[in-house]
Amino acid sequence: MANKMKLIDSHHHFWDLSQNRHPWLTEDGKIPFRYGDYTTIRRNYLPEDFIADAQTFELAGSVYIEAEWDASDPIGETAWLERIRAEHGLPSVSVAQAWLHRDNVETVLSQQAAFSFVRGVRHKPPEPPGFMADTRWRRGYALLDKYDLSFDLQTPWARLAEAYELACDFPDTQIILNHTGLPADRSDDGLAGWRQAMSQFARAPNVAVKISGIGSAGTPWTVTSNCRIVLDTIDLFGVERCMFASNFPVDRLVASYATIFNGFLEIVSDFSRQERASLFHDNAVRYYRINQ
Repeated sequence: MANKMKLIDSHHHFWDLSQNRHPWLTEDGKIPFRYGDYTTIRRNYLPEDFIADAQTFELAGSVYIEAEWDASDPIGETAWLERIRAEHGLPSVSVAQAWLHRDNVETVLSQQAAFSFVRGVRHKPPEPPGFMADTRWRRGYALLDKYDLSFDLQTPWARLAEAYELACDFPDTQIILNHTGLPADRSDDGLAGWRQAMSQFARAPNVAVKISGIGSAGTPWTVTSNCRIVLDTIDLFGVERCMFASNFPVDRLVASYATIFNGFLEIVSDFSRQERASLFHDNAVRYYRINQ
């Protein structure tokens, strides 16, 4: 069934550590990471590696998400990616780096938007709690509509109340939540809190969610462990606002590419063909405005 499902991978990364600076991957120290030790992904990951990982699927396109490139040079990552696209035809589109609270935010946004394949930006890592209400940060966020850019939000579910207010205050800007709201705490209380936060966030009409990044440190990725997360997310947001994604190569720390996407296929095997097409392909095309 897998190789008959047309796939747009809506969240992945590339990096060439021999040429480019990603501090979290190239410097001696390591950052605290939700999957624990990430030594095995501190090596180059380029289109040929991605294509090999996805070889059992009909990969119709992809969305590159900024990979914490040197924050002093956000345009450098996009210029590098332009060369990668010219050589390999992937990714289809990208979400670029931008720091919305900085003085040069409009210059950065205008330069990122000038690349024909840039569809949105991500500001990561997030600032302390309350950053989405900060006046200076919001001045930068308000510029996204001017440049026709969406916003990829990666934040723990405990901050989704802030994100809901942000979505309501800027209804013309599309927010795409990364990694299913990061439901790392799988205790009963943790999952109840996650569901409540996701339910409130889903009430905003201008939000969508990528079902990805749902592995757990030291635990294999399985359908059993992740089925409820996937189905609850789809129930809260509706099929039309959800997308499946690999988060590769990061999620290689918890599973193979085939394990993750075959797992998604198994979880939604009772869905209609059109619903599955929406989750694996059509919604990514629509939200990221992918020309095929």
